[in-house]
Amino acid sequence: PHQRVMTLSELARASGLPKSTVHRLLARLVELGAVEHHRSGYKIGLGLLQLGAGTPAGYMRDLGMPHLSQLHRWSGATVHFAVLRQFDVVYLEKLNAPGSPAGITSVGGRLPANCTAIGKALLAHENFDDLGAFLPQPLPRMTARSVTDVDELIDELRRVRVTGIAREEGEAQPGLSCVAAPVVLNGFAIGAVSLGFPTGSELPARAEQALSITARRIAEDVDTGLAGREHWFPREV
Repeated sequence: PHQRVMTLSELARASGLPKSTVHRLLARLVELGAVEHHRSGYKIGLGLLQLGAGTPAGYMRDLGMPHLSQLHRWSGATVHFAVLRQFDVVYLEKLNAPGSPAGITSVGGRLPANCTAIGKALLAHENFDDLGAFLPQPLPRMTARSVTDVDELIDELRRVRVTGIAREEGEAQPGLSCVAAPVVLNGFAIGAVSLGFPTGSELPARAEQALSITARRIAEDVDTGLAGREHWFPREV
């Protein structure tokens, strides 16, 4: 994510492949529109953006944008929208708060779900027996505050399922906190919304209520828009 343009030599070093192999692969990727030339280097092609936007998750993000924008304007906080992929969070949208410090999240980026409030909101609607059996032990650690014990995480997820709100304080990045709510359809969390803010600062009163309302409105719009396409959801998005 921090190397938006790379030369042939840089790509060969990063991939560990011979230059000739990388050059051949790049030529095919350019032909497919997945990669584009950029002066003396290469960049990801906009064709990939078009493909990604055509997924059910992209459809959900489009429906959610008016609600996410409204929450962003009202709260003044950074708004994230994400889905779960295995045990990672994949961010579909990020609306930065004015003057917010640089964060580690980005659209299309992935983070371990156990380290983020938005990931906990998603995991809280998974089968806890399956999580206990399949989550890695210890869990990934991003900061000293990250929850790395599976049993401890599942105990927290049980509370999140009851309250509908997940929280984290400096577990993904020191100095940053988040609260999150799941977008639930037919008992499954098909996505989640979070508010990010500097640790020690305060969100507006009723922020958690606004967060839950936003998540519910997105779920309602997705449900309404699924006429004839119910097979897109609720499980895999």
